[in-house]
Amino acid sequence: MAFRSATFAAMGKQQTVYLGLGGNVGDRAAYLAKAQQVLTAQLGPLLHQSSIYETEAWGREELPPFLNQVIGLSTTHSPRKLLQVCLDTESLLGRQRREHWGNRRIDIDILFYGDQIISEPDLEIPHARLHQRNFVLVPLLEIAADWVHPVLQQDIKSLYQTVEDPLAVIRQT
Repeated sequence: MAFRSATFAAMGKQQTVYLGLGGNVGDRAAYLAKAQQVLTAQLGPLLHQSSIYETEAWGREELPPFLNQVIGLSTTHSPRKLLQVCLDTESLLGRQRREHWGNRRIDIDILFYGDQIISEPDLEIPHARLHQRNFVLVPLLEIAADWVHPVLQQDIKSLYQTVEDPLAVIRQT
């Protein structure tokens, strides 16, 4: 597996990034829309947008269901700056980190940053568990079915065909 530092990865170069958006409290659809608005204003233009899907809470099925969506953006920002914008956006929209896999207004995960592979204590790209989660794979399948995971060397279609996640993903829009 190749390792590329987030500090030097494609700085200034136009990159396609995929972000997973989700939330399970409040006006879930409004939080997704507002997050998308803030992210595109801060990072760059929207290239792709999946439908919105409802799913049970992954890892904590007793929590209220989530709305999830994946968006693709074009950005010149570094992976580290991308992470900071995602965290700032979560904070702006009222995310409070109280417990692992707990309720949240908005969660923004970096799924892919071009074909970069980054493994740092607070930044892992591609997202470490995206290939295990239907709520990520189904929206990705809709907008980037042929995108190849740079670590697993499989496209999204293939990853979805082998995922063992039993949680249903129900299209809302």
